[in-house]
Amino acid sequence: MHYSQGQDVSTAKAFIEGLIKYGGQNKKVVVLDADSIQFSGSDRFEKNYPDRHFNFGNADVNMVTTAAGMAHRGKIPFTFSKGIFVTGRPWEQIRNSICYPNLNVKLVGTGAGLVAGTDGPLFQALEDIAIMRAIPNMKVICPADAVEAYYAVDECLKDFSPTYIRLSQLDMPVIYNQDHQFRIGYGDILTFGEDICLMATGTMVHVALDVSKRLEKDSGLRAMVVNMPTIKPIDEKLVTDCAKKTRMMVTLEDHVIWGGLGSAVAEVTSEQFPVRVHKIGMKSFGETGQPQELYKKYALDVEGVYSKVLDWWKEKH
Repeated sequence: MHYSQGQDVSTAKAFIEGLIKYGGQNKKVVVLDADSIQFSGSDRFEKNYPDRHFNFGNADVNMVTTAAGMAHRGKIPFTFSKGIFVTGRPWEQIRNSICYPNLNVKLVGTGAGLVAGTDGPLFQALEDIAIMRAIPNMKVICPADAVEAYYAVDECLKDFSPTYIRLSQLDMPVIYNQDHQFRIGYGDILTFGEDICLMATGTMVHVALDVSKRLEKDSGLRAMVVNMPTIKPIDEKLVTDCAKKTRMMVTLEDHVIWGGLGSAVAEVTSEQFPVRVHKIGMKSFGETGQPQELYKKYALDVEGVYSKVLDWWKEKH
């Protein structure tokens, strides 16, 4: 792994590179693709291991059903498609053929959220976390940077369970150094602060980091930034600790505010340490445009998030 902090690398690219390394070492690993090679980059795995790569064309349901059969025979399938298709089209098969028998299938969704940008609203998966999180036995992972995505492959191979991995094609700065240890079910505090907790996942972790700097510079507010790469199972201890140690909780996600990270955090706090959880995310379908333009329009960019957080803080104080 050759990424350096600050380097711009997408989680989709890093995940494939991790799959080539760790998946290449394990002959049980097979890669299935539903005509999304140009987005997933799975053709790079095919070039290295052509006998373990299968392209199903535009047939996500067939791909997922086949993956279930392969898992029954001891293989470890990684299925690739756009986030909206790998979770939406074969939802019944995921529920009944993979999660009910608790099979070791890894579903990989690329281009999820507004970062799908120019593909338009029908291709922007904004509900994928919610519909995967609702299924028993399913785990949900959304790496924040290339290092997490790379090591997520190794962690997934050590963990026997149905898993949905949400990736982005958007090049984002690497946050972690190469010594970072990614573990399913655990979050990570990136910056410490006692005023506001900004708990984010995926691309929104980068926004949270920039917002925290601006809050301190412009308003003197110290924000704790928490990266939550595993949305299910959520790190309940970390969520509770953050709620106790800060005066306001905010969640950030490139996803609808129902059923995703914000809902998971609110479920934990309501039971263990009741506080109000302010959710930043989508409340509608998106539209066609460049990712950064869409983030700005829907107030998911630094300026939009900063304004919302500051308004909520002023209401409370």
